[in-house]
Amino acid sequence: MASILNILIGLIPALGWGSQGIVMQKIGGRTANKTMGMVLATLIFAIAVLLLRPDASGPLTTTVLMAALVNGIPWSIGQILQIKSFELIGVSRAMPISTGTQLLGATVIGAFFFHEWTQGYQYGLGIAALVLLVVGVWMTTYREDKSDVAAGSNIKLGLIILLLSSAAFVAYATAGRFFRVSSYDLLLPQAVVMTLSTLIISVFMSSREEVFDREVGVLGRKTWQNLATGACFAIANFTILISIERNGVAVGWTLSQMNVIVATLGGILILKERKTRKELGYVLGGLALVAIGGILVGFTKS
Repeated sequence: MASILNILIGLIPALGWGSQGIVMQKIGGRTANKTMGMVLATLIFAIAVLLLRPDASGPLTTTVLMAALVNGIPWSIGQILQIKSFELIGVSRAMPISTGTQLLGATVIGAFFFHEWTQGYQYGLGIAALVLLVVGVWMTTYREDKSDVAAGSNIKLGLIILLLSSAAFVAYATAGRFFRVSSYDLLLPQAVVMTLSTLIISVFMSSREEVFDREVGVLGRKTWQNLATGACFAIANFTILISIERNGVAVGWTLSQMNVIVATLGGILILKERKTRKELGYVLGGLALVAIGGILVGFTKS
């Protein structure tokens, strides 16, 4: 069983990523503002960490560079594709599929590729935990009113894009473990790759007017305001590297996906999202299943 400290570290990304969406909604801006604010804060955070602990990071080797590329570029692509899928099939339909497929992908890779589960009880608890998590996440996104699903959306294209984004996020989650590099070695190269790839994608997807707009341009005022969003992401990004290093992919990534608890409660209490009595019942029941699933997956760590 994983130590209590490792489990607590594994829950920090859930807090950071769960808060990220709430802060992002409060600040606003275009997709480019939100993603650029996130990566710029991550770059600043990485530089600060290495200035405070210069002895923690080793030299930039080919292995570290490859890990940063396989980690950072898929994250940028996955973030853009996920937002695009929201436009095509709606958030309420996309989110449970996105979270569920990421959980399944990361857990399968961790359990079977990295051999993080070796005992029968680990498979039993792990599979049960995944079922509870996927069902719980679906319950938190239940809506009686289906009108929030984008009208006339291309469901097939949206699902394909969503699955590609999940695959990209799984690559982001497992790169450090695959290349066997430490979280401190990966932190700054990863941040640089994320920043450059996000900048290139944002400029490529925006018109000239949008890029240079002082308010919502790629480096406009809303981008700098979204450094607050980036602070939440930077903390989550750093601690997920440590968590996967300590807990493994199967446990570390699954614990991080409990961000749905923070995001859902934050949406209700802070963003004042309206819930009917039936929807609130589904939400509370789903959060309970997610919490139980997270506890069970912690026990799969030898």
